This record gives sequence, structure tokens and C-alpha cells, in this order.
Amino acid sequence: MTKVTKEMTTCRLPGRGRQWRASANRAQQVLRVAILLSYCSILCNYKAIEMPSHQTYGGSWKFLTFIDLVIQAVFFGICVLTDLSSLLTRGSGNQEQERQLKKLISLRDWMLAVLAFPVGVFVVAVFWIIYAYDREMIYPKLLDNFIPGWLNHGMHTTVLPFILIEMRTSHHQYPSRSSGLTAICTFSVGYILWVCWVHHVTGMWVYPFLEHIGPGARIIFFGSTTILMNFLYLLGEVLNNYIWDTQRRMEEEKEKPKLE
Repeated sequence: MTKVTKEMTTCRLPGRGRQWRASANRAQQVLRVAILLSYCSILCNYKAIEMPSHQTYGGSWKFLTFIDLVIQAVFFGICVLTDLSSLLTRGSGNQEQERQLKKLISLRDWMLAVLAFPVGVFVVAVFWIIYAYDREMIYPKLLDNFIPGWLNHGMHTTVLPFILIEMRTSHHQYPSRSSGLTAICTFSVGYILWVCWVHHVTGMWVYPFLEHIGPGARIIFFGSTTILMNFLYLLGEVLNNYIWDTQRRMEEEKEKPKLE
């Protein structure tokens, strides 16, 4: 069975098993819509905040947190679009529609593998590690006057459980390792160059802690972040394979008594 067919049909399970599968699919679709709406709300509330940093060169786009929010919103938007397309295509027998749906699923899977998972986990992990060490280095207390606590957690905390839920409830086909690592390296280096360009234009670093370390330490830090991004890509690939290999083994074990 092709992946498109899996997206378009439920498993042929008798009685309660088939009903449970259909209910699980509907719950997943509703959850994706809810997550998408939550990201839209977070983005709208964040953009509505009048902070001095939003008025300077690069605006919100110089912060990786904001870029990650856009990535997550676009990703879950594609997930919702895939679900809608699957519902409209189901049972139509139109080969062209199935081909377009397959492309949409491939785009969804690519975005999770290369951007949504590694960038999302990176933002959550690095933010809270530096925050725990010295919040003034990453999120000065002054920002509490502009950003409410719930919005901070929406930007830096809930990203992780949302992406893990998506990975657990839907199988995603990762690209070849070489192309995936090339893509995440390109993103990482591109963002580092963007941060350096903002500093070149404004004379100020996007993140306060970069002001307090020397050029050599910055090079080490930037190199380490690129390596970490690559590691997180590999972690996502391993986690995705582990989840669905385990799921496949469990289903095979359930089928054994029936076959016997």
C-alpha cells in the first residue's frame, strides 16, 4: 500500500477496530486545526506588541523564535491542507488529484524533518538552558513588561509537545540523510549570516550574550549551533523510525493470534 493510500483510507479492521481508527484520524485532524489556530493566535499577539526591537532593522525576523513560529504555523497549515485534500480526494479515483496529494504529503514530511522538528527543538532547548543559567543573556527581565508569561511559553515551550504529538500520531517519510543534512546546514548557516549582517548594519547583536563574548567564542558558538542542528535532525530521524517501527511490531503481534 502506498503512503498516499494510507493517508486516504483507514485500515480495514473489523468492528470496533475500524471505528477506533476512524475516530483517531478525526481526532488527529481536529488537533492539527487547534494547533494551527494556537500558532496564529501567538503570532498575532506577538506582532501586536510594541517593543523597541520590533522597530529596528530586521524587525521580528531577526529572532529565531519568531522564524520558528512561522515555520511551525506553515507546517501545521500544510498538515491541515493535506487532511482537507485527503478528504476531498478519497474515493474519487482521480489519478491527478492523488498525484497532487502525494506531493503535498512529501512537502509536509520534508518540512517536519528539515525545519519543524530540528528548529523547534533547538529553540526550546537553547532558550531554556540559557534562561536557567542567566535569563538576562537571552530574555532580559525588561521583556516581562511587554510579553505576558503565557505568550512566552507559547513561543518557547509548547512548540516541543506539539511537534512530538505530530510525530507520534502520524508517520513521516524522511528525505535521504545527505539531502536532509544539507538542507538544515543551509538554514543554520543562512541564519548565522543574517545575524552577522544585522550586527554589521546596526552595530548590535540580536542576542545580548553575543555582546559579552569575544570573536573566537562567537565562532565556536556559531559552529556548535550548526552541529547541534545537525544532531537534532538525526535525532528526529531516529525517533521517527523508532516510534513507527515499534508501532509496526505491535500491530504484527496483534495480528499473529488471528493468523494462527
